[in-house]
Amino acid sequence: MRESSIEAYLRERVNAMGGRAYKFVSPGNAGVPDRLVLLPGGKIAFVELKAPGKKSTALQAAQQRRIRSLGFDVFADVDSRNLVDALLREVISK
Repeated sequence: MRESSIEAYLRERVNAMGGRAYKFVSPGNAGVPDRLVLLPGGKIAFVELKAPGKKSTALQAAQQRRIRSLGFDVFADVDSRNLVDALLREVISK
């Protein structure tokens, strides 16, 4: 399965939940997570998607730590539909 397939699945699931999964691009800040997920009720998470078995680069991991240090949820190395479903359950439960 390709990363783009997992990303499309995330978008579909978030849209079905009434949320938004914005592509997150921040000029001058390389390595930021792929998606900013906004769900009803003020739920927010940053998501780094990967092809199965791939891991975040050192730069991506550093950005993830920075975002987490501000108190936000960051889900890294999401490489399957099962992990997409799990992260959405976790975000909703908070």
